[in-house]
Amino acid sequence: MSKKHKIKRDNSSSSSQVKKIAIVGLPNTGKSQVFNNLTGEYTLVSNYPLTTVEMKRTRCEIGGEPYEVIDTPGLHCLYIHSEEELIVRDMIFKEVPDIIIQCIDANQLKQSLNLTADLLELGIPMVVSLNAIDETARRGVWIDSGGLSRLLGVPVVESISIDGFGTTELKDTLSRARRGKWTLQYGEIVDDGISAIVSELPEEMNFKRKAAVLLLLADPFLTDYLTEQYGREKVTQLKNQVNKVRRQFKGNFGRVINDKRSRWVDDIAEKITRKQKTTPGEFSRTFGRLCRHPVFGVPILLSVVLTIYLLVVNVANVIAGWMDKILWLPVESKINNLVPEGIWNDFLIGDYGVLSLGLANAFLTILPILTVFFIAFNILEDIGYIPNLCVLTKRIFDKIGLSGSAIMPLVLGFGCKTMATLTTTRLRSRKEKFIAVYLIAFAIPCSAQMGIDMAIFGRIGIKAFIIGYGALAFIELSAGVALNKIIKEEKRTDFIQELPAMRVPSPKAIAIKTYYRLYWFLKEAIPVFIIAAVVLFLLDKTGVLDLIKTLMGPIVVSWLGLPLDIVDVLILAIARHEVAAGLTLKMVDAGALNYIQCIVTVVITTMFVPCFANVVAMCKQMGIKTGLTMALAINTSSFILAGILNWILIFTIGRWV
Repeated sequence: MSKKHKIKRDNSSSSSQVKKIAIVGLPNTGKSQVFNNLTGEYTLVSNYPLTTVEMKRTRCEIGGEPYEVIDTPGLHCLYIHSEEELIVRDMIFKEVPDIIIQCIDANQLKQSLNLTADLLELGIPMVVSLNAIDETARRGVWIDSGGLSRLLGVPVVESISIDGFGTTELKDTLSRARRGKWTLQYGEIVDDGISAIVSELPEEMNFKRKAAVLLLLADPFLTDYLTEQYGREKVTQLKNQVNKVRRQFKGNFGRVINDKRSRWVDDIAEKITRKQKTTPGEFSRTFGRLCRHPVFGVPILLSVVLTIYLLVVNVANVIAGWMDKILWLPVESKINNLVPEGIWNDFLIGDYGVLSLGLANAFLTILPILTVFFIAFNILEDIGYIPNLCVLTKRIFDKIGLSGSAIMPLVLGFGCKTMATLTTTRLRSRKEKFIAVYLIAFAIPCSAQMGIDMAIFGRIGIKAFIIGYGALAFIELSAGVALNKIIKEEKRTDFIQELPAMRVPSPKAIAIKTYYRLYWFLKEAIPVFIIAAVVLFLLDKTGVLDLIKTLMGPIVVSWLGLPLDIVDVLILAIARHEVAAGLTLKMVDAGALNYIQCIVTVVITTMFVPCFANVVAMCKQMGIKTGLTMALAINTSSFILAGILNWILIFTIGRWV
């Protein structure tokens, strides 16, 4: 990296000296990757929408100048359709960035130009990052970036952001960012009406023309913003002026404005785009259609799940066993020789030892399993399989009261339940939001727990995997159907799922994302592993753990059919589910759980109280009272349903295992 573009953290510069760069664009257009490339930070990048649900900011130095770079959620236009979009527009209106970098996916040129029209109208200096140009080239499509720059009046930088191509030029271009050309006119009557509204807006207000257009379009959130900024009396005057303009115009403002913008977009796209008459065959589109096809999509999904399962069982488990034999057994033997039996030996390598249950379990057992699982999961994300899975499962989700925007958050729950819960902000129907938040927290395992669960089932056979996850799927769907019947019907959102291009994943991007996911896991989980081991050790030595086990004995032993030591697992599940799954795996390896007990343990730990971070997210989305009530209901039903499953398994397969 050249000296000119050396990036360093800048925490000393005052806010008045630091220019703000807002990175905006449609969902899934490479915003987070551009943020990573510019700042040297890392935020999660995936080939599907909703990866970014909150703004991320960092200060850095680029080309010798201090900047605050802001990564934003997806934005379709400045006429707001969701709370994530509202957050982005409020940031632009209130903070007025010095530079806007609009990320445009070359595959979504026309859709992105609609947003470009809005941004040009603001008059903020801009740079356009034209991403994924390699994909359009393979499709026989050529985009004249120089022509686009001349027509928009702003610099346009071609990029392949996932490989870092174009980053150096983008950094150079920041100093040349400029206000674009605003040539779009809506007609004399409409433009005069816009001017009349502009004259009524406060003198100090930013972006008055854009605000006037949004008022004419009856933007649902702008009135609240203006009331907050300038008071109710001023807003009443504005409403009167807007109504006056509307009465003078007999047509439909929205239709006129959208038609003009559409013609502007089509004109620009036609001037800068060339396409070969004969285009190469596109395997990615065909494969995408097959992935969401109601007939072919199911066997593809089953093949994906089976492949990940076999990788965890036959690769991750072998690596974990080798690491345990080579790295841990000599250490354990050495400690036994140096530290005689007693409290210190137990504290270090006993059943609740900080080294045995804490560090060794995390690094030598769970880490190799998660490494293999995350590589496979990241490949699925970057291929673009997740959105196609949402379309495939639409019919099922529709039966449980989830249609439209609620499908993606539920599927994202298999990645990170906390992030998935936060994405439900965009759901306008409270019924859909309630069902989605509940189901995400209930019987869906997050990616870390799922990887370890696969390793557990791998110890006892694929039939156990089918039974365990089949039971969870049935419980999840049944809960959804029940909630759909109980909760009063509301108007649900339409089903609109953006389908990104199916892409060949970049090995470098997969490696980086796997590294960071493992880093984040270790950073968060290692302290939990150590603290959990210490807490269980103290509870055990003080007799409190035995008391808890005695109190829970009738439920755990008689109803769930599990050994009392499973109480340890349930205690750990309160902190993090993957920590609990790690202890379960250790119990399986020690022969402490039989076939049925393994299945029941995986099921109850998946359903049991969501991790603390997810509970906080639930309270944030639904309110503290509703969120805590949900958590209580989930815990109660997890014991009831796991017990029912135990007795069903005893009476059906108990005699054969």
